[in-house]
Amino acid sequence: MIYSGELLDLKTQLIENFRAVREFTEALCEPLEREDFVIQSMPDVSPTRWHLAHTAWFFETFLLKPELKGYQTPNELYNYLFNSYYNAIGQQFPRPQRGHLSRPTVNDVFAYRHHVDHEIIRLIETLDEDKISALKSIFILGLQHEQQHQELMLTDIKHVFFQNPLYPAYTEIEQIKSSNIHQDLQWTAFEGGVVQHGFSGNEFSFDNETPRHDFLLQPYEIGNRLVTNREFLSFIEEGGYSQADLWLSDGWALINKDAWKAPLYWVQKDSQWFEFTLGGLSQLQLDSPVTHLSYYEADAFANWRGERLPSEHEWEHAAQNLLIEGNFVRNQLFHPSPLESTPASKLSQMFGDVWEWTRSPYSAYPGFKSASGAVGEYNGKFMSNQMVLRGGSCVSSSDHLRSTYRNFFYPHSRWQFMGLRLTRDVK
Repeated sequence: MIYSGELLDLKTQLIENFRAVREFTEALCEPLEREDFVIQSMPDVSPTRWHLAHTAWFFETFLLKPELKGYQTPNELYNYLFNSYYNAIGQQFPRPQRGHLSRPTVNDVFAYRHHVDHEIIRLIETLDEDKISALKSIFILGLQHEQQHQELMLTDIKHVFFQNPLYPAYTEIEQIKSSNIHQDLQWTAFEGGVVQHGFSGNEFSFDNETPRHDFLLQPYEIGNRLVTNREFLSFIEEGGYSQADLWLSDGWALINKDAWKAPLYWVQKDSQWFEFTLGGLSQLQLDSPVTHLSYYEADAFANWRGERLPSEHEWEHAAQNLLIEGNFVRNQLFHPSPLESTPASKLSQMFGDVWEWTRSPYSAYPGFKSASGAVGEYNGKFMSNQMVLRGGSCVSSSDHLRSTYRNFFYPHSRWQFMGLRLTRDVK
């Protein structure tokens, strides 16, 4: 039983958490001009305006419409325009065409968000003990979902800005002087054996992190730091993009079709390499983690080194007892670009800076079952043809991450902050 004082405290905490996440989403928009909100630079990118509306739609669809008596949406067509992929909810406006629309306006979308915010708080204030217990999980899912879209907003606007020859900056970035001290790659060994894998506990997790299960690991060693721009530049200079034997067949076909010769956002001028960041175009920081790599590029680099990518089970086992600390979007000293590693322990930057590709296909754990209804479409239906990434990036929120958190993307994707950490078998 929840006593009246405890119920009030719980409601207050839910409202405070809701406001904090929603306000941070809008704070991320403050550097943007109105013209920036509506551009879609490729099918995988969504306009910032769409992210703002979709995250409001999520709370409206899964909480307000079914639970708040008499709720009225500002526009019934928003259910069609801002539904991402929930077939149980209804049809969706085509994703590649989200940037084709000038209406609803940016002001309309902000008004929609504020309408939803007001009504969500009104809903929370009306909940009794039973209802708040029943709805708490979907409410928290909505906040976690919005944090995912905060990250997507930044990665998408970076791609949008990169299409512009002016190379506009989203924000000023202090250029941190490189130490020019090359950190030799060290290895941390793990014995292997039968380990517990997946989430367990009473806190929030996504359904794809469960159920917890046994997994047999072979002995392995994992790199103490992320692969750097300097190391990847050596791969380029030694012909890594022209050696077919390093590449998976699909990757080899892709880099030849699209003429990839370097990571996304690398720009070569007069034999000098630059990198486009959220702070604009700047000289390539050689000892910072390499980022914006596809799975194919990460795998080819590992092959070139005579090593490999970790499995997601190896990565999770190595990270399970580490603190979630590093360079994240909500840090007071947030740096919206991966920072140079200064390893002070056996394993550094396991969280933050860049998502780390693993060699594991995104698939169901033993015993996994999707939830019933539309919310069950969140993760389960994407368990095909994608690869798992771990650890979070510089545009993730630290309170959104866990050692069991599974991100997943198609192997050709690279507009997200994606990098790698090397692993090798124990001989």
